[in-house]
Amino acid sequence: MGQDVAKTQFTREDRQQYRQKVRRSLDVFARMLAESRFDVERRSMGLEIELNLADEGGDPAMVNEKVLTLIADEDFQTELAQFNIEINIPPQKIEGKVFRTLEREVRASLNHADDMSKQAEADVVMIGILPTLRPPHLTVDSLSSNPRYALINEQIFAARGEDLQISIDGVDKLNTYADTIAPEAACTSVQLHLQVNPETFAAHWNASQTIAGVQLALGANSPFFFGKELWRETRIALFEQATDTRPEELKAQGVRPRVWFGERWITSIFDLFEENVRYFPSLLPICEEEDPVEVLERGDVPKLAELRLHNGTIYRWNRPVYDVVRGKPHLRVENRCLPAGPTVVDVLANAALYYGLIKVLAEADRPVWSQMSFSAAEENFHAGARYGIDAKIYWPGVGEVPATELVLRRLLPLAHQGLEEWGVDTADKDRLLGIIEQRCLTGRNGASWQAAAFHRLHDDHDRFDALREMMRSYVTHMHSNEPVHTWPTL
Repeated sequence: MGQDVAKTQFTREDRQQYRQKVRRSLDVFARMLAESRFDVERRSMGLEIELNLADEGGDPAMVNEKVLTLIADEDFQTELAQFNIEINIPPQKIEGKVFRTLEREVRASLNHADDMSKQAEADVVMIGILPTLRPPHLTVDSLSSNPRYALINEQIFAARGEDLQISIDGVDKLNTYADTIAPEAACTSVQLHLQVNPETFAAHWNASQTIAGVQLALGANSPFFFGKELWRETRIALFEQATDTRPEELKAQGVRPRVWFGERWITSIFDLFEENVRYFPSLLPICEEEDPVEVLERGDVPKLAELRLHNGTIYRWNRPVYDVVRGKPHLRVENRCLPAGPTVVDVLANAALYYGLIKVLAEADRPVWSQMSFSAAEENFHAGARYGIDAKIYWPGVGEVPATELVLRRLLPLAHQGLEEWGVDTADKDRLLGIIEQRCLTGRNGASWQAAAFHRLHDDHDRFDALREMMRSYVTHMHSNEPVHTWPTL
């Protein structure tokens, strides 16, 4: 959810000062781009995984502070609700046996976290949405104690002036209201980072947008919420609605949502930051003392704290990131589409597909986004979320085809090529992309496994007992690290 905050009340003067500071930072950012002030590309990738905590009965366990104290590892951090934690994996170069190394390190970290969590009578669960969540689990009392979360909650509802409506029409239908942003905490994701040069950022962002629907179709793992079977990746619709600052009248006027796919292909990273400043009022108008113009003119690197904080309250599915590491500024694409789970190896298979495809698509002589409309990419995104592995996806030169067919015939060869160009170990490449291939051939990903297992159990159990039994089996398989397409459906 981003950086901590100290201030909890804002005046009109705070908002005016913040707006001025954000615009001043945007001007400095433009100068930095024009003057090539950024660290050169280091082929660096990063990974964040949001996790759930569940008790013995499968319900959410509100113990994240205790668990984090037991884990005692700065790579683990708090998240929105008391049943959430997050692990941040240190950046790695995309080359050689990086995926093998990541698999070993992530599994070791998560196993340690799970061992420590058991001392707090909880299990770590890597899943898009806990299927056992019910309305009493998602109230203001379930938010983590970090003041940032209470503050965002307050500011979103101050902007809306009314309760949130959550309406999702899937296999079942859900229509409910929330008086906090706590339903957002149900959404646990994997974020993939890629450091890029300023000159190539637009190509990498555009390429990421074109394949977002495919990522969701193959990686969907969130079919249940509040006991109802909804979209295969319900997390997308839920997140879009649970953080919406707009009442119905502003939606009708075309005001942009803060959870946003976007509306156009870009030519520079500046386009995205400029849209942030132009379209979105502040949620957290907190100003730092730094004068970015003064810092830049003396030859140092500005932190651009206000611009970064503002960017962190606009939830693009592919987000631009400005960061300063070891005194050097750099840029990243943060891919935020994918749910957590089902296993570490499934997460890394999803990552391998993403990094392989992005390498080839971003460097193509005739980019795929020059051959399709932006609205087609957005339609693909929501089709992948709604229908999962059964989705149909539009692709230039092919038309609308099943996502599995598109991946098998067109995209997997490109992903193999991209990972080869990165210099990834051949055995690792073949193993991880082989998992993607088998998902397509079997038609099974996390969401379809959950749904099939639930329906088998529902014959002999009531709905929530079936969901609990399904989740217990899910956790057992999750620890096996066998890819989800191999799991039996009970």
